[in-house]
Amino acid sequence: QVQVMESGGGQVQPGGSLRLSCAASGNIFSVNAMGWYRQAPGNQRELVATITSSRSTRYGDSVKGRFVISEDFAKNTVYLQMNALKPEDTAVYYCNADLDLKSQSPTDGGLILYKYDGWGEGTLVTVGW
Repeated sequence: QVQVMESGGGQVQPGGSLRLSCAASGNIFSVNAMGWYRQAPGNQRELVATITSSRSTRYGDSVKGRFVISEDFAKNTVYLQMNALKPEDTAVYYCNADLDLKSQSPTDGGLILYKYDGWGEGTLVTVGW
């Protein structure tokens, strides 16, 4: 089984900073990409930032220049540093993990790899006084 778990949410004043973490655990062979998405009440889930195994990054237009995604894929972990926070950044932030999982062949004991794409349960970020 694989778990994807976010941490670091909370309440912060406008203009403040917050750092989110997301760690994937389980029978992981390698990380292809991990990223952050968010969903505010009444809105669709939207891209915040993603980072691939080749360290290529992509950001949503509304967070460019304010948020920075980074990784420690040796620990299957991704971070989101959020600066200059605005009330409109208030949302539940979800972590997505695109992984290769490993298993053992029941016939010859060889390594089997298979794809996994899953989400954490989310962490709430509230920006306000």
